[in-house]
Amino acid sequence: MDDLLFVVFWIVPLCSVLVSADICFERSGFFTPNGNYDLNRRLMLASLPSLVTANDGFYTTSTGQEPNRVYGLGMCATGSDTRSCSDCIISSSARLLRNCTNQMEGIDWRMDRTLCLVRYSNRSFYGSLGMEILRSENYTRIFQDDMTDLDDEWEALMISLIDQASTLYYAAGRQKLESSISHVYGVVQCSRDLSLENCTHCLQQDVIEYRSCCRGRQGGIISRPSCFIRWEVYPFLALFDNIPPLDKDGKNISKGTIVAIVVAPVVLIALGFALWRRRKAYKAFTSDSGDDITTSGSLQFEFKAIEAATSNFHSNNKLGHGGFGEVYKGTLPNGAQVAVKRLSKKSGQGEEEFKNEVWRLWNNDSLLEMIDPAMEENYDRNEVFRCIHIALLCVQENPTDRPTMSTIFRMLTNTSITLHMPQPPGFVFRVRSKSNPLDERLQSGPSTSISITCVSPR
Repeated sequence: MDDLLFVVFWIVPLCSVLVSADICFERSGFFTPNGNYDLNRRLMLASLPSLVTANDGFYTTSTGQEPNRVYGLGMCATGSDTRSCSDCIISSSARLLRNCTNQMEGIDWRMDRTLCLVRYSNRSFYGSLGMEILRSENYTRIFQDDMTDLDDEWEALMISLIDQASTLYYAAGRQKLESSISHVYGVVQCSRDLSLENCTHCLQQDVIEYRSCCRGRQGGIISRPSCFIRWEVYPFLALFDNIPPLDKDGKNISKGTIVAIVVAPVVLIALGFALWRRRKAYKAFTSDSGDDITTSGSLQFEFKAIEAATSNFHSNNKLGHGGFGEVYKGTLPNGAQVAVKRLSKKSGQGEEEFKNEVWRLWNNDSLLEMIDPAMEENYDRNEVFRCIHIALLCVQENPTDRPTMSTIFRMLTNTSITLHMPQPPGFVFRVRSKSNPLDERLQSGPSTSISITCVSPR
């Protein structure tokens, strides 16, 4: 009988934590059941499972026209498999339909083999920070081994997870407890329509909430419209199937570290091969031609070498005409093909401006000069500016300042994400040859100057 009571004692709090917490808000008003708003809500929720799984686990949408328009959001935890994500979204949507019978706004964080979020409203909430606590729940059972140890390791784990979530919106991990063989496991997740700054702020407030409500508790959940955390002293659901291994000190070895260990030698070999190929091509050219070459970000040649490469700027080699002058196809003695831009004197542009054309236009607030006039006004200026802004962030001189591909995707699909200001872009090759400065004949032509850019891998 005592054993049976012990089993029941553990099952009850466990089940209470696994229950989904849906919130039906009355602040936005009420709708008539089976009316236009209710119909749009049902249509939107029915479309979410397929849309979310087809779009990397996150999707925002709207259905209908004002005043019965419904805004919706669906999201699954990073790394969720398609089936688990779809099932979780379906279950969460069904729960909202069942419990929010006439409320115009509802939110549901759900754990059903994975973590997911479904949200709907009669107003656009994308990018808005929702900080009201939807759920603050914890075990009544106190951790018996060492409460101070649990608190210390819990905070260490959360600091690490929030740091990871500040770039990925999601993190899961574990931390070894010094006083026992146990670990504390944690998951943090932000709604991916937030800015990364707001994501960090929301999760930090959850840590503050833990300090006031839940110290020493073996597990619990704190959720808000914009973020969610859960911790336990056991691995819960399937969120820890691919957790990073522990090193000998009981610390997590991050996936980034593992990737760096494996990828770094491969990258170094690839870079070495690319440099060898570049040097080989460089030597082949200089051995076949007596013209001096200076490498300083882009290659520059004697005018007669350019004339030979382009067949004296023959019209058959003309590729087009840009704002800085005509562009020709050229073939070097080693067989390499290059694009040659012949700068007109009236453009007022020299080699330095040519090399920094986009950066100059950015600083002068003249980005529209880059747009093909043939497009006329058939484009969204804000989208153009944002794309160029993101492109400049991708070529920052310090690789750590460049966004990841997943971050770029979110930047392009979520205009609520704030972009930081770019610094001047980096250039790969800046080595100058020991030969004399560039022959003045490059500047002596009556109407043109020449610059060739050879694109090199970063």
